[in-house]
Amino acid sequence: MPLPLLFGVHAHQPIGNFPSVVDDAVERCYHPFLEVLDRYPDFVFAFHSSGWLLAYIAEHHPQTLALLRGMVARGQVELVGAGDTEPVLAAIPQIDRLEQLQAMTARLQADFGQSPEGAWLTERVWDPSVVPALVDAGIRYVVVDDYHFLCAGLEREDLGSFYRTEENGQAIDVFPISEALRYRLPFSEVAEAIAFLQQQGEEQPGSAAIYFDDIEKFGLWPETYDWVYGRGWLAQFIEAVLASDRIQPRHFAAYRRESRPRGMIYLPTVSYSEMNAWTLSPNVAREYAQLLAQERDAGRLEGRKALIRGGIWKGFLHRYPEANWMHKRMLQLSARFHALPKRQQSAELRADLHAAQANDAYWHGLFGGIYLPHLRRAVHHHLTRLEAGLDALRKRPALYWDDVDLDGREECFYHSAAMQVVLHLPYASIQEWNHYPTEHDLADTLARRDEAYYDKIRQGETAASGEHGSGIASAHDRVSFKTAIHSEDLVFDAYPCQSFLDTLDGQPPLHYEPVAAAKTPHFRSQAQDWQIDKVYVLEGEELSVYYSGERSAVGAESTLQTRLYLAMPSCDGPAGCLLVDGEVVGGFAAERGGEAREFRLTDAVLGGSVEISLDGRTTWRAWPHQTVSQSEAGFEKIMQAWVLELHWPLAGDSFAESVKVRVRRA
Repeated sequence: MPLPLLFGVHAHQPIGNFPSVVDDAVERCYHPFLEVLDRYPDFVFAFHSSGWLLAYIAEHHPQTLALLRGMVARGQVELVGAGDTEPVLAAIPQIDRLEQLQAMTARLQADFGQSPEGAWLTERVWDPSVVPALVDAGIRYVVVDDYHFLCAGLEREDLGSFYRTEENGQAIDVFPISEALRYRLPFSEVAEAIAFLQQQGEEQPGSAAIYFDDIEKFGLWPETYDWVYGRGWLAQFIEAVLASDRIQPRHFAAYRRESRPRGMIYLPTVSYSEMNAWTLSPNVAREYAQLLAQERDAGRLEGRKALIRGGIWKGFLHRYPEANWMHKRMLQLSARFHALPKRQQSAELRADLHAAQANDAYWHGLFGGIYLPHLRRAVHHHLTRLEAGLDALRKRPALYWDDVDLDGREECFYHSAAMQVVLHLPYASIQEWNHYPTEHDLADTLARRDEAYYDKIRQGETAASGEHGSGIASAHDRVSFKTAIHSEDLVFDAYPCQSFLDTLDGQPPLHYEPVAAAKTPHFRSQAQDWQIDKVYVLEGEELSVYYSGERSAVGAESTLQTRLYLAMPSCDGPAGCLLVDGEVVGGFAAERGGEAREFRLTDAVLGGSVEISLDGRTTWRAWPHQTVSQSEAGFEKIMQAWVLELHWPLAGDSFAESVKVRVRRA
């Protein structure tokens, strides 16, 4: 009996990605992949695409969608569902899980006339809590890594077919994706891949070869376009499979209907092994890597890998406070949305909520995009627009306190119809700064922090490591640099990168306490010989921050310093321009300073400008806030925000200063 080959691919682009990047993915990967497979109708396979990407392809690349439609219509392609915007289902509320899954099923039914039986789990993040939503949405099976099954205590010889699991009596089938196949396709030679499949058929009769992985490996990963299409790997692989009487391509759904599960299984909360490592804090990740290397060198890793598990996906919400803040704001607004009467839960509000749940900006590893400002900006854009829509239906108090991020301290929410600041204690600094007309968060930046992979930069590695035979290297094995990185680029921030975080004489940031019964946010700090008050006032699209202080004892001159971290959408691109006292001085990427009274940041991507005015001419410094991160294409520096630092000398017994920030639409 031939070995069933269950072959599936997953296509995804993050919401907020640059159109040119998505177009390139279609042209170098999605379309040529489908074009090759269209020539071989007998090679049946499963296909999953995130809903946003399908909609983009339909609008901008109709010929690619038509190609897929034809393959679905003739029965070659089995469509696989998921959450519509590619959320990590385990990280969103139960009601949103169900609605996300239903939205994707409705999209596939409308566009292709096919409802999915199976579902792709974003980043293969499994948690048993997602089972009820999957079952209620009509999903009968999911695909996850065989690593998940090994973590549950199975032996490798127990893999090769699906199992059944349940949660609260609701059952679903789970297929184990072969890690060995994931690492071979498309990186090894065709002959080696075919030999591996045939060997499995001989050694494990009655099993299936299960493959489901990112389609981007077939053209977008480094070196793969020439390998897969230029040198013909994909066509050669398909032809070799079809020519073999020992391998038979099958659909997941058909195989499942004609087979019985191998038994019951309960999988732990887990993702793929690399993800489990990425969630760890840097020093623990280094120890984890050393442990893996030790086991590998001793020849024990293959048997012990599942016992050395690492963390879980939600660990990213601990590692990156910025991700936790986005996530908890999403939960807050989801609760507000679902508290509305059904008639007020509009499709537009639901679309913003779902878009804010897209996974990419919440995490980071070799993939994942929390370091990418345009992906975080997309999440904040939809959260800001959703909040404005909810406020239009149910007004909130202009000033209130709530511990949204669950850190044990309440944040101060202060808003007008046009603008909102969320103030963070103990610094009374701005954690979120929404401008509703432009649907933008001016405070959306990222602190510089340690990453375990910085060790590779410090060691100066510039080439792929390891042996890869006659194939090509996987992105997991490559070390390359997109931009020059130096040791000074790896300096970490000791405090949050938030606006109006103040210092006195270069000491650690001032701690403030709220002043009771204030009508606007009013905070007070006792520092050295000074009592310093800080008051925020919102009027329309202008925020004013007033500082005043009195000295309790005679002392030497002091200096009060504050910083603004402004997330300008154009970052260091040509669409941004800085004017100081009315004079154009250039873009946002250069380091500058001097004395000034007014600043204006124009930004074509924002569709407006940010104007900053001071009481008088003040000493200032400005520079780009940059972070270093990795992707499958290499290490790079990325501008996160424009930083303005203001210095006020405090010579007498009292002082009063103010900063006014107005956002103007073009």
